[in-house]
Amino acid sequence: MTDQDQIETKKKLENNADSSFDVDRDSISSTTDLNIDGTPHIEVKGLNLRYGSAQAIYDVSVPIEKNSVTAFIGPSGCGKSTLLRCLNRMNDLIPICNYDGQILYDGEDINQPSTDLVRLRRKIGMVFQKPNPFPKSIYDNVAYGVQLHYSPSRRKMNEIVESSLIKSALWGEVSDRLHELGTSLSGGQQQRLCIARTISVEPDIILMDEPCSALDPIATAKIEDLILELKEHFTVVIVTHSMSQAQRVSDYTAFMFLGRLIEFGKTEKIFNNPEKELTERYITGRFG
Repeated sequence: MTDQDQIETKKKLENNADSSFDVDRDSISSTTDLNIDGTPHIEVKGLNLRYGSAQAIYDVSVPIEKNSVTAFIGPSGCGKSTLLRCLNRMNDLIPICNYDGQILYDGEDINQPSTDLVRLRRKIGMVFQKPNPFPKSIYDNVAYGVQLHYSPSRRKMNEIVESSLIKSALWGEVSDRLHELGTSLSGGQQQRLCIARTISVEPDIILMDEPCSALDPIATAKIEDLILELKEHFTVVIVTHSMSQAQRVSDYTAFMFLGRLIEFGKTEKIFNNPEKELTERYITGRFG
């Protein structure tokens, strides 16, 4: 991130409020009402993050329930994608990024210097906003990560590739052309291929940063159906600008604004009976 990027990020965080109402930034704080029904798979506790001198996340705590879908919503620049990247320490790749607080994954703090980042990013995989298949065959796209971490037999590799493509709802469309380039697929198929690639290394948690933003409505519907199926085997955390998408696929919703977690709870409650006025203003389209 360049100095100019840092300045722009700070401007977004400081100025991303609608002119139709005034926001006293000093009066906004991250919520501590963080109830979930089941077991937390990952817990964020008192997280603060800065890009140089520009603070992007302020004292955020949030639990992520195991085998559920949690959606982070909020206007651009609110910190939701930054928070998502904290969950497998992708922000470590940005030299000017520094943070404090705890992120507990199965009870262990991943922010400790001793954390094995290769293992962490295998267990907590990420699917990005724009499909990014490798310039390799469909088969090799799925097999690549497996080969980095394990040394399976050819037979076992074939089973992993098939299983991953089935779980990503892509097998039926590509089973007879596995040696064609992954980049030859449609945008929606490429995104499902990227999901298959993530699944292949047997993660526990899948992070998705606006996975449908570059897709058409039909491809989006397939990804959303897939997300609902994935939670049977994985914990899913998704960042989305689409509130209707959050309503369709998530069990819990977290609303972020100006780097704070304003409200968190069951998706039905957040959208039908929010406790915070700021949440109500956002989900009704009065700003954002």
